[in-house]
Formats: sequence, structure tokens, C-alpha cells
Amino acid sequence: MTNNLQEQSTAESEAIAYLRTPQAIRDRCGQLFDLALRDELPHFRLDLAQLAPTAAYVLQVMRDNYPTLAVPFHSRWRHFAAGGVDRTAAVMAAIAPQDPIEQARIQFDLVILSVLLDAGAGATWKYLEPTTGQVYTRSEGLAVASFHTFCQGTFAADPSQPLRADAAKLQQITVAELADAFQVSDRNPLVGLEGRVALLQSLGQVLQEKPEYFGRSDPRPGGLVDYLLQQVEWSSTQENQQVAAPQILQAVLTSLGDIWPGRASLAGVNLGDVWPHPALPADAPGANLVPFHKLSQWLTYSLLEPLQHLGLTITGLDQMTGLAEYRNGGLMLDMGLIQPKQKAMLMQKHTPGSPVIVEWRSLTLILLDRIAATLRQQLGQDEQQLPLVKVLEGGTWLAGRKIAAAKRPDASPPLQIESDGTVF
Repeated sequence: MTNNLQEQSTAESEAIAYLRTPQAIRDRCGQLFDLALRDELPHFRLDLAQLAPTAAYVLQVMRDNYPTLAVPFHSRWRHFAAGGVDRTAAVMAAIAPQDPIEQARIQFDLVILSVLLDAGAGATWKYLEPTTGQVYTRSEGLAVASFHTFCQGTFAADPSQPLRADAAKLQQITVAELADAFQVSDRNPLVGLEGRVALLQSLGQVLQEKPEYFGRSDPRPGGLVDYLLQQVEWSSTQENQQVAAPQILQAVLTSLGDIWPGRASLAGVNLGDVWPHPALPADAPGANLVPFHKLSQWLTYSLLEPLQHLGLTITGLDQMTGLAEYRNGGLMLDMGLIQPKQKAMLMQKHTPGSPVIVEWRSLTLILLDRIAATLRQQLGQDEQQLPLVKVLEGGTWLAGRKIAAAKRPDASPPLQIESDGTVF
């Protein structure tokens, strides 16, 4: 009996480690994609004849937005420049007297908070930026709102040091406080407000519970900078130091995994953005689970630039996956690459863990790889020249938004999700 328990524990720990890798995301999504190729999924079918037209549409969007095809990384930093306003310039000027590592910590504090607050805002919420008088909605609105909320010291324990986020303060964040910062009212509702607050409170608790990642004396999200630099034995005097993007993702998933509510778990470990699908066999620990790690990968992509500013070279970008969210997924549906088997499903709202959403996200993720491969072939570029993170930015996310606006007055995605503010 003891040996069986030990074997089971080993199998579970191996499954947990595997489910936190980009390879597992592609493998499990690929299993559902293969079923779709055989028309054996209950909710969707594929029409790969639409792959070339979809890639052409994406390429046109890329050329419209980046005529020279010099596309930056898909990250939260792009949204901080919404409306053509360089908001981060003032922050960088304010922190310039700090040493480079502290600058990176502040950047981590800002972008981690902003990404965690980035789950879909809903179709009606808007943010009026006090400094410009401009109105922003959806992801850009959340970015601008979270940027100003951070700069005002809302997440800082010490008002004299506003540009930081502290564990103690995050645990005390209230719904009223975030609602006020994000201009939420009965006439301006924000989807999943309570879920976002609970996520921030959980983040504050995790920061204190994991000092090895976030620091012992003053735990903060920016402590992850020090952890990552230790892993690569970084030194400001050395050149050509490298860190792999999947290594950063692993650190994000391991350190922040406990903040996610109500997710699948294995051996008591919260797995995050990981969901079961009945078409997959449950014959081994976690075998029926499909990982996406959308916000965690979005966060990983957003952490790359501060690390590059420290002189680190990012490797392994080609191992990361696309983001299985409603703009990329909406593009696939609106272009006819993914087709619903029952039209009624487009009229209903679905929970993130429903088989409908798991299928949709899985097929989207594999199709993003295929679109990227098609674009590279057409442009004569390889994965280093045109990594997936640039295809997303250039790219599929913007194309998904553009076609949604063309097809629906409110630019909503073609498939509706019941969001709790922590997934999409």
C-alpha cells in the first residue's frame, strides 16, 4: 500500500509539472484538434479551407498597423500607450534615480497588477482618463485604469512610496476601493468586479506565503525579479546572459498558482487555467485536463521587456503558445475556421469550464500556430524573426477585434462567456 501511495504521489507530481509547460498546452489542445479533424468533437468542426483567407486577413491587419512589419511583443506595455499616449515615460523618469533592479521591480509590480486586472471588462464599461479626457473601453480601458490606480499608490503600503505594490495593502483592497478607482457604478458596470478584488486579496496572501519568490522583508510582485535573476545567476557585469521564456512561465505558474479561485486541482495543488474535457481519457492523473494558462502566459510575455532592459536575452520564445482568449477565438469563428455544430450555442452564455469553451479555446490555440506558420512561409521568415508573440500583437488579436467590430455593433465576441473577472 505504501509503495502504491508513493507511486501515485510521484505520478501526480509529474502530472502537475507537465501541466505547467507550454508543451502540455500544445499536446492537450492538439488532442482535441485531432478529434476535430475527424469531426469527432460534440460542439465544433473545422474548415481548414479558411486558413489561407484568415492568414491573409491577419497579414493585412499587420501591414496596416506595422507597415515595415517591425512588430513589438504582444504584452501589456502596448496597452499602456493606448490613444498614442506614452504613459510609461513619466514613470520611467520618476524611477530613473533607482538602481536598475529596483526599476525592474517597479515595472513588475505595475504590469503584474495590471495583467491580473485584465480579464474581460464587458461590453458597456468605460474609463474616462482624468489627465487626457479620453474614454477607453475593454482591455485598453482596464490598462489605463490600472496604470493610474497603481501610480496613485492604491496598492502601496507606504504613501510616501506610491510606485509599488505590497502584500499587506493588497490583502486589504476592498470592492468599494477598486470600484472607485475604475469608475464603476450602476450605469458603468464592470464584469467580475468582486472576482478581481478577491484575486488581488489572494495575491497579497500568496506574496506573504512564498518569500522565496517575492521577498521576505517586504513581499511584493517585483520580488520575482530577484528570484529570476538568481535562477540565471545574473550579473550586471556579464554580457550575453540568457533566460528562457518557458522558465519565466514556470516561475509565474509555480509562484502565483494559488491565487486562482475554483479551478481544477491535483493532489491539492491548484492548477489555474486548466479544465477537464470529457473527450479525453481519465486513465492517469490529469490525463483529461487541458491547460491554457492564458493570463499567466500574457503575464510572462509582459515581463520580458523589463528583463531585457536589465540586459538579459530572452530565448525559447518559439516554445510559448498563443493566447486562448476571446479575440483570437473570435477571429477563428468569425472567419469560419471554427464552425459551431449547433447555432443555438452562439445565443447562450457559457462558463469557462464548459466543454464548449474548452473546445473553442483548444482549437484556437492550435490554429494560431498554423496561422503563424503560414505567415512565416509567405514572408520568408523563421520563428526567430517572426515569433508567435509578434503574430499575436500584429496580428491575430487586432484582427479578432476588427472583424468583431465589422460583424456586431458592440464588437462583442461571437461566443459569449460568463466571466468572473479571472480568466478572460
